[in-house]
Amino acid sequence: QVQLVESGGGSVQSGGSLRLSCTGSGLTFGAYDLGWFRQAPGREREGVSCMDRTSEVTYYSEIVKGRFTISRDNAKNTLYLQMNNLEHEDTAIFYCAARYNAKWPPVGFSCLGSDYSHWGQGTQVTVSS
Repeated sequence: QVQLVESGGGSVQSGGSLRLSCTGSGLTFGAYDLGWFRQAPGREREGVSCMDRTSEVTYYSEIVKGRFTISRDNAKNTLYLQMNNLEHEDTAIFYCAARYNAKWPPVGFSCLGSDYSHWGQGTQVTVSS
């Protein structure tokens, strides 16, 4: 059974930093595209950043580009999101997700939540202005 567990959320002031981690079990990490998504109160879930299973392709939403960095350590089955210069508008529950992509032919890279089948429970990030 695939499990994803996020950690690292918390409360920070505007301009601060946090590093989120997502540790997986029950899956071969290197066979999965991975992503970070978030949902703020009253808003739809949005893709923040995603990385394909080879780590060669990444996506960042425009509003986080230059501030957030996604990375993964397949040996530790862990996905990271380094978030710098946080803004009040970044306040949300952050989720990590995984999408199996080791079949042939591979499916195209995506950072749409509907394309991801395994999800963590989320971690709250609160940024005070």
